[in-house]
Amino acid sequence: MYFRKKKMKLFLDSNSYIETSKPVDISLPMVASKENVSAWYVDPPVIEPVRANGFLGSVKEGGSVNFRNIFFNPHGHGTHTECLGHITEEVYSVNETLKEFICKAQLITVEPRKVWNETEQVEDLIIFADQLSLSDKEIEALIIRTVPNDKGKQHKNYSATNPPFLDLGILTELERKGIKHLLIDVPSVDRESDGGALAFHHGFWKVPENPQFDKTITELIYVDDSIQDDVYVLEMQMAPFVNDASPSRPVLYKIENDNL
Repeated sequence: MYFRKKKMKLFLDSNSYIETSKPVDISLPMVASKENVSAWYVDPPVIEPVRANGFLGSVKEGGSVNFRNIFFNPHGHGTHTECLGHITEEVYSVNETLKEFICKAQLITVEPRKVWNETEQVEDLIIFADQLSLSDKEIEALIIRTVPNDKGKQHKNYSATNPPFLDLGILTELERKGIKHLLIDVPSVDRESDGGALAFHHGFWKVPENPQFDKTITELIYVDDSIQDDVYVLEMQMAPFVNDASPSRPVLYKIENDNL
């Protein structure tokens, strides 16, 4: 008996399709190491065998199965998708608010501008609305890759580094385009130290005046330079945690044209 993997085409319309055998993963894996990407001053993730009442959850150490506890923070330990519950007093779960997992998304590459912050006496790196070259095509998600884009991003400790963030003027463009899902390769759409304002989060989800339950923000992705700016089909894979944020695995599929 043998299995033969077949290529599967999923047609989007009469002329375009995606190949399910060619996914492009733009998430960062989580590992129990200081090499794991981190932010917000968290310690590295911990993945360890259960050791209790004579039970050992490690085959390598003589146990019958691998049975490990995992301790991590979704916001600080890698790619994660969050809902408006991140900033609301009432508890809302991203597992309940994200209802659709596939949509069209545009990937753009942006170099944040250097802006002197007189109050903090530091140089901020900010992305502005006029840097967003949005497609005329219908999209529901925007993916922002910042440059420089070295592979060190996959292991960086962002704590106390004042990473790039988004100017509030971008909110108008996202609203105009009907963007429901925003993905970016930095720890937050807001400035690392903003006194707890989280102004972009509030503006994107319109909290508290008009809460947008169907919108998500995904942070700490990594988009390799080999992936070209374009419009893709985005699949949002996510662990079903009942929490404002959950580890996620956004996957892109190139849109192909049928030549038949």
